Amino acid sequence: MKAFAELLDRLSWTGGRNAKLRLIADYLKTTPDPGRGYALAILTGDLDLGDARPGLIRKLIAERTDPTLFALSYDYVGDLSETVALLWPAPHTRANADLSLGDVVERLRETGRAMLPGVIAECLDRLDETGRWAFLKIITGALRIGVSARLAKTAAGMIGDKAADEIEEVWHALAPPYRDLFDWIEGRIDAIATKDAIAFRPPMLAHPLEREDLAALDPADFAVEWKWDGVRAQIVSDGRGGAALYSRTGENMSRAFPDLAQGLCVGHAALDGEVLVVRAGAILPFSALQQRLNRKTPGVKLMADLPGHFRAYDILSLDGEDLRALPLSARRARLEEFARTIAAPCFSLSPLTDARTHAQIAAARMNPAAFGAGADGPAVEGLMLKRWDSPYLPGRPRGLWWKWKRDPFEVDAVLMYAQRGHGKRSSFYSDYTFGVWRAGALVPVGKAYSGFTDEELARIDRFVRANTTNRFGPVREVRHEPERGLVFEVAFEGLNRSARNKSGLAMRFPRIARIRWDKHPKDADRIETLERMLDPA
Repeated sequence: MKAFAELLDRLSWTGGRNAKLRLIADYLKTTPDPGRGYALAILTGDLDLGDARPGLIRKLIAERTDPTLFALSYDYVGDLSETVALLWPAPHTRANADLSLGDVVERLRETGRAMLPGVIAECLDRLDETGRWAFLKIITGALRIGVSARLAKTAAGMIGDKAADEIEEVWHALAPPYRDLFDWIEGRIDAIATKDAIAFRPPMLAHPLEREDLAALDPADFAVEWKWDGVRAQIVSDGRGGAALYSRTGENMSRAFPDLAQGLCVGHAALDGEVLVVRAGAILPFSALQQRLNRKTPGVKLMADLPGHFRAYDILSLDGEDLRALPLSARRARLEEFARTIAAPCFSLSPLTDARTHAQIAAARMNPAAFGAGADGPAVEGLMLKRWDSPYLPGRPRGLWWKWKRDPFEVDAVLMYAQRGHGKRSSFYSDYTFGVWRAGALVPVGKAYSGFTDEELARIDRFVRANTTNRFGPVREVRHEPERGLVFEVAFEGLNRSARNKSGLAMRFPRIARIRWDKHPKDADRIETLERMLDPA
């Protein structure tokens, strides 16, 4: 446990990708089984610890320290694991060396709910501050160390001679502590037995396209597709009644979308596409899809109200034949032929656009409905340009696929509330709620915590501290008067109606585009500006 705690600690302070890869690879190479397998599962987010939950940690620390002291400490530190690790009243003697990562994980997984609080408390008693922090990070799942699942798999492949794409191809057939994986990576076995019919394929990704790049492309070389405002996914069916729905990162989403996993058990194929919510033939806003994504096991009513839908735009395998090496033109023909055999209401083929020239492509991006999207136009977030001769390659190969998203919406809004961030930002007020004017008063329309530099963050933090007018627990109310306050230029991807917000509106992916130190709050936008964005007519 000491070595894994040190790894997490070093990763949290290491900035470069290559440096992080070396740290993880060195740990996996020098740590025996099963510890390294559990470490890899933690780093990839694939470790299920049963009933161990953050709420249980809060209950345990509440029994051992003053609740006011904990609330003040948590507000200051901004991270649950770090706060509890520092406050935990550990015994005078500890036995860290006797507590391995494998011991910790296996005890947590095997212990029933009734006995779990005692086991967690015993582990915390036996660890020092860094060990407790790492242990609690495992339970909460909020590592915040700048390591993605892909990065961790890349590091695992470095201890042998395997690429991350190769590991992705077999990942679905593995389970912690991944003994077969390390045997394969280190050459002790030649291959990992997989059920190829339900395998996840590493996705092909696109590069962002700027307007000036378009002129260098010949439209005749590209299929021009709609970029749907959904979630990228793969549906894989084995032709025998079994199917799985995978996210772009390889996470199995079948439990969250059983209507798709069961409704698309058709043929023996792997399809690439987008998960949407479609009701009565209309694609619902992304906020409706979020309600499905937030439920690991949706109820019957939720699925009836917000039915999942898979819109396919590529086919990766069919009847056991791997089609990824074929050019897109051939794969599209096979996909269209296969799509004609599927009558499921939760499936559709993503149409190509009617754009054929540079001018038409630019116009289609701005007005999808006029170029074939029709009533689905509001669900389009941009265009995909894919070379007709491109094979399906994992990763982001240059020059084959491009994505040209629609310009974000922008609005000038006034800072209303601020809250401390987490991790390295725990000392700064970095999470902001902002609003626009309605009938002479400000109403909140969104929250953001990105889009500014470290220097700008420090300056905003000083402004918040100097202009606090009230406190609500960890939240500070910031002065927002017509003549005094701070204005943000906020960029966001979309806008939906929402009964949960006082303004009746909810932004999608808001971020701070610019800090308007030069602008008075009275000159910020009105709610009517956002209403027009929502309904231009």
